[in-house]
Amino acid sequence: MKIELSRKRIWKISLFLGAVCISFFFVWFSYYLVSELSHDEVEKINKLGNAYEKLNADPSTDVQAEFEIIKENKIPIMLVDKNGTIRRAKNFTNPVLEKDTPYMRSLFHNWKSIKIYYTAKDYEYVYYEEKQAIILLRYYPFVQLLLISTFLIIAYVAFNSSRRYEQNKVWVGMAKETAHQIGTPLSSLMAWVDYLKHIDSKPDEEVISELEKDISRLQIITERFSKIGSVPELIPHNIYDVIEEAIDYLKRRISTKVYIHLSEKSNTGVEAAINKNLFDWVIENITKNAVDAMDGKGEIIFRVLEGKRYVYIDVKDNGKGIPRANFKSVFEPGYTTKKRGWGLGLSLSRRIIENYHNGEIFVKESEPGKGTIFRIRVKKV
Repeated sequence: MKIELSRKRIWKISLFLGAVCISFFFVWFSYYLVSELSHDEVEKINKLGNAYEKLNADPSTDVQAEFEIIKENKIPIMLVDKNGTIRRAKNFTNPVLEKDTPYMRSLFHNWKSIKIYYTAKDYEYVYYEEKQAIILLRYYPFVQLLLISTFLIIAYVAFNSSRRYEQNKVWVGMAKETAHQIGTPLSSLMAWVDYLKHIDSKPDEEVISELEKDISRLQIITERFSKIGSVPELIPHNIYDVIEEAIDYLKRRISTKVYIHLSEKSNTGVEAAINKNLFDWVIENITKNAVDAMDGKGEIIFRVLEGKRYVYIDVKDNGKGIPRANFKSVFEPGYTTKKRGWGLGLSLSRRIIENYHNGEIFVKESEPGKGTIFRIRVKKV
């Protein structure tokens, strides 16, 4: 348990550090892009400032190229003297605005600027509006991080709540499954005790045998639950014999209106490495699931088939059937169509077959109103 918790802590720290590194990369990359774009824009404005200085020194100087750069890039600029008067304004969407007005003055106070000198005492300012893309890029990583952080927090809270809900549901289901498991042999024992109270003669051997089976079943149930969470021992068993024994026990403890039997076409000699107690549990769960699907009246047929590498066990009933969309859902904890069910039997069965026996259990065929065939697949020996 300590090792498991330590691993979880390492994973959490690793994920947190990974998130920090990714966030740092986004911020750095955005800063790099902004720096490059800003540097390019400043260079263009500096060229314009130099052009004004040259033009002031020599009006015949050809500075058309510098002005074309500003025009092509559509950078809004204002040439403002040291007294704050707007002398020129270019690249505005509305040329009417390109005058010295209070509105225009309110704009350039929030713009970036460079200082150009004509003489030591005579200078002006070139104000320019920074591109919207650069402004957005400057704040984009922080907005992105805020959104990602908000999403992660919401996802973490939702995941934790969902996980706690699932854990609570499973624990409740386990408690009910325990009571359900114990209830079958316990009810049978109570019936036998009541029978013994009302007979005067010594009970026959069959009664004693059935009592011993129920007591043995209680011991098996205890062993089943003790194996959850541990690695069970797998021993080669004849699958036909295991199923036949399980059916023989269940026949006397389910409705007499349910005909349960092994198909004559079954392979009687194939073996697989299984944990018998846990495998019996799967057979019992599938049988009870079938009985519920048939409302306590119908037929359940088990068939054992041998493949090249696997043993296949098909369990066929003529119950209500399962819609194709729910073929996988029936194995999820909590899935049930019963009013008083808790939907843990098939989920446990899948865990036992897949996790403990490296096998597979699935709905092979089903049609609403006609019945279902469950298939179990385990490696043969």
